[in-house]
Amino acid sequence: MSTPTYLPALGRLLIALIFILSGLSKIAAPANTIAYIQSAGTPFAPAAFAVAAIVEVIGGLTLLVGFQTRLVAAALAIFTLAAAVLFHNNMADQNQMIHFMKNLAITGGLLQVIAFGPGAFSLDNRRRSASVPA
Repeated sequence: MSTPTYLPALGRLLIALIFILSGLSKIAAPANTIAYIQSAGTPFAPAAFAVAAIVEVIGGLTLLVGFQTRLVAAALAIFTLAAAVLFHNNMADQNQMIHFMKNLAITGGLLQVIAFGPGAFSLDNRRRSASVPA
């Protein structure tokens, strides 16, 4: 039984939405986000905020359309693991533990994208198809 060709695109969509919406919510409330980053003891909180917002929005959109998919998935996986370690490391707090485990699950999904590629419905696949003569 073959895998339906739309499933990788659906998987990318579901993972990308997490990043896009999170990045947009950061942009909508920068003071709150910067304060949270500062409360975790991260230096250069305004710069960290800018990096996080850019990585999430641009990375999420790029993952969504399937452009440079494996590279973007790798960058997002590293970003997600860093966020888990830096911001969700209090395992005594059940909410933080849930966020930590959620980040591990997202990283697992991104590793699947790295391993198996973007699928048929992606800019990467469209470019590859266009460069192969018929």
